Amino acid sequence: MKLLYTSIVFLMFSAASVAQFTTNNKRMADVYFHNQEYFAAAEYYKRSLQISADSSGFVVPYGFESRMKDDASNQGDYEYSVFRLAESLRLYKNFTDAEGWYALAKNFKNPKYATAPYWYAVCLRANQKYEQAIKAFDAFIAAYRQNDQFKERAKTEISSCRFALYELRYPRMFRLSRLTNDINEKGSNYTPLMHQGVFYFTSSRPQGGSGKTEVLTGAENTRVAKKETPFLNAIYEVKDNPVNTSIRISKVTGGRQRESAAPAFVPDGNVMFCTSWTGKGEKIITKQKRSAAGEWSDPVDAGIQVNIRGYNAIQPFVTTDGKYLIFSSDRPGGLGGYDLWYCPLRPDGQIGQAINMGNVINTSEDDQAPYYSSVSKKLIYSSKGRVGMGGFDFFESTGDFSRWTTPENLGYPFNSSKDDMYFSPAGHDETEGYISSDRESLCCLEIFKIRREYLNVKGTVFDCNTNKPLGMVKVTLVDSAGSQVMTTGDDGTYTFKVSSNRKLRLTAEKDRYFTKALVYTYDELANKDTLFSPELCLTPFEVDKPIVLKDVFYEFDEAALTEDSKRKLDHLYSIMIDNPNIEIELGAHTDSKGPDIYNLDLSQRRARSCVDYLVSKGISASRMTSKGYGETRPVAPNTLANGKDNPAGRALNRRTEFKVTRK
Repeated sequence: MKLLYTSIVFLMFSAASVAQFTTNNKRMADVYFHNQEYFAAAEYYKRSLQISADSSGFVVPYGFESRMKDDASNQGDYEYSVFRLAESLRLYKNFTDAEGWYALAKNFKNPKYATAPYWYAVCLRANQKYEQAIKAFDAFIAAYRQNDQFKERAKTEISSCRFALYELRYPRMFRLSRLTNDINEKGSNYTPLMHQGVFYFTSSRPQGGSGKTEVLTGAENTRVAKKETPFLNAIYEVKDNPVNTSIRISKVTGGRQRESAAPAFVPDGNVMFCTSWTGKGEKIITKQKRSAAGEWSDPVDAGIQVNIRGYNAIQPFVTTDGKYLIFSSDRPGGLGGYDLWYCPLRPDGQIGQAINMGNVINTSEDDQAPYYSSVSKKLIYSSKGRVGMGGFDFFESTGDFSRWTTPENLGYPFNSSKDDMYFSPAGHDETEGYISSDRESLCCLEIFKIRREYLNVKGTVFDCNTNKPLGMVKVTLVDSAGSQVMTTGDDGTYTFKVSSNRKLRLTAEKDRYFTKALVYTYDELANKDTLFSPELCLTPFEVDKPIVLKDVFYEFDEAALTEDSKRKLDHLYSIMIDNPNIEIELGAHTDSKGPDIYNLDLSQRRARSCVDYLVSKGISASRMTSKGYGETRPVAPNTLANGKDNPAGRALNRRTEFKVTRK
């Protein structure tokens, strides 16, 4: 577990000194909370509750809730500290410990803590207890009486939990591995970027000593003095392969005067944008130039097109063709929270006016960390405002800055129940890359290598009658990622490379042949090797030329289909499904035994039975007609030349067939 320690120096009050140690600790915790020092705040709320400050693997002490109820005189202070402790742990991303304290706070009757059940459910979701989280969100919605955004958020969270359960059951074709070298050393490590063979990332690892003393101020002018944190965000570079065990890390920019994060380069690498901030004030995007000697100039404000006083501009990204600067900002004119914006980058280096990326991309929550390829036209970014696994999830949209497709969640394991951000490809395509995620950490983002895996589909199309390969067959493969089409050569072979294992439909089409489709489910594909070879055979047909349905039988002297015959008719059902435009006639024939009028009626009823069965399976009755021919169209003699009975001929005449009447 990574911990960010804070060094406490002294405590001062403008009011009279408070005697109780627990009250002093609560006031001290409040100062840290007010200044967003949530780790330190959590430690002092624990002290105010007179429990151990150690949070690693923490569980609520046995009998703690009973002690709270027994000590009614301090009930208000207890409830306040428990709720604030839960809040501090959650805001520090320690959902494991926060869950236990919200479990207590959700039962408090004071309206000040009405959101505790919501955050309790959020912690359950973050801890991958999705079924429990759904029940907790349902309970919150039923009990919550205020008219604000929390009920709608809870509904979205329920959808996200259900989505996550499905994703965990059917993982997508990605493989992740956490970098095990010094890149993920201490603090948070995030914003991976590979540019011109150099790997860049941001880290909040400690720099030097504990620094100078700074004073934090809270309510009622309560002040706490502490040593300045040594955990400062800066940009680092690795010129070795970032997955190597032994690497050399160098700091590029950032330090005690200004912290830096999220580098972005123009294509030639001589201009770098990054997020920059001090301990107080907004985050802005700055710009630096590289000299001929390879040294970076001091950072300067990127300009009013990007930065607006009083608002934050973060996470710059320059498109691979150098035409646009994309960034995230809470500036006015957005949909809420942080939105994605873009500015044209002119050839002379000037930055054009910022334009919001619109409501197809942005939501009322935070949308951040953009990546865009001008080759694939794909935008990959992170959002909190859509149905997903939880926290920030990666979404993908295709477009050209004038129009975007609806963003699609990249699913599990690309996403997790926590925060997943900052995708960057490892090369010129998006098959391998790096992301940041806190999925394996109690508090902090770490960097992972991600690789897209593939399923190779290769097979041959045959003629069902001759068993010979068929050329000029249009073969289409459709999966959740899209569709691919190819035409077979004389050898009848086809080959596809797919990146989805959710569901796969393979369709083969050729003129004067019935179209054939094969459908594979996730469970079937999960059992396949990376290469599998489905073979397809196509049946030829001509309009108005009958095709015998083999082994379709009826009870003696009856029109009802046997159960085995129904299974044989399922072959025709598949043809009708795969060929939705054809219309057919079902015809039934008898031998010559019995009166002509009886045989005609019997055959009509048998043909009707076939149509009725297919209708019961879902085939439209408008696509089928039935006709009984009785004994009028024999295909073999019913009797031999010597007048004796011909059982073999009669068997051939007692048949059911179909023909295509319209295609």
